[in-house]
Amino acid sequence: MLFRPTTRAEVDRVASVTVPEPVGWIDADRYRDEFGKGMYRPEWTWVAEDDDGRLRARALWWGRADSAHPVALDCLSVDAAVGDRAQVATRLLTTALRAFGAAGGAPKAPLYNLTLPVGWRDDPRAADAVAWRRAAARAAGLGHEVERLRLEWTVGDVLPSGGNRLTFASAPDEEFLAAFRRIAVGSLDDETRRNVAALGVEAAAQQELEFYLGCPGDREWWRLAYGPDGELAGLAIPSATPYARNVGYLGVLPEFRGRGYVDDLLAEVTRSHAQAGAELITATTDTGNAPMAAAFTRAGYRTTEIRMIWSTPVTER
Repeated sequence: MLFRPTTRAEVDRVASVTVPEPVGWIDADRYRDEFGKGMYRPEWTWVAEDDDGRLRARALWWGRADSAHPVALDCLSVDAAVGDRAQVATRLLTTALRAFGAAGGAPKAPLYNLTLPVGWRDDPRAADAVAWRRAAARAAGLGHEVERLRLEWTVGDVLPSGGNRLTFASAPDEEFLAAFRRIAVGSLDDETRRNVAALGVEAAAQQELEFYLGCPGDREWWRLAYGPDGELAGLAIPSATPYARNVGYLGVLPEFRGRGYVDDLLAEVTRSHAQAGAELITATTDTGNAPMAAAFTRAGYRTTEIRMIWSTPVTER
């Protein structure tokens, strides 16, 4: 079997692949649209072909239009007729990830992001679809797994009331950096914990700041939050994705946790987007971050899908 990247001339062939399993996948219209915007590219699109040239597997890596390297694997499919789908998928992922690494400059292997319906564990077809993909991801070196909730607030939903305990103000980047640094300590967010373990608090905070500065959201939306005594209590970053307004980032400083300020921060972000005319606000959080997941529920956000994310394990400093 041949494992290779595609060419620009193969867009229609790649786009024609369908995925009958109950998992999220990239259809022809989205692939063509985002291919035209540089978010999918020939060198980030890999296929497996059998000896007579039939396409048996497809892997689509995605990045922002200005990305130098792929950010995430968005869609992985293998024809059930090949027999051992996990084996074929492993070879496809391994070959592609090796090529990305050989290209140089990428700080780490792109993660694999699999979208699933809510309650997927109760659907045998969905559970099987996860099983062979999980086996392939792990065999290809993406051994760290986290489950994330994707949540939505839509226009017409009741706005969370929050409270009047916090006041919000804009601030320069260095003050947000200091807040990121303090919030990272004891965080339950998987990505934050991994970054702190790998980079240390200072570098992790700097990376967090740079990430949100690079998002489509407007820097002027960012706010620091101050408690009744005027002390810094947390921060709220309304942000955006290429598709919708987004909660972005919110966090409470360790000494202020347990007081319910997370509800006030989330209410501030939601209200700011809604007042700007947003009809859809998206958010994500780990299933392991139970306090944050509960805050979204209290604020009226609905879980619309699940994402399983596989990435390279962290090597601690």
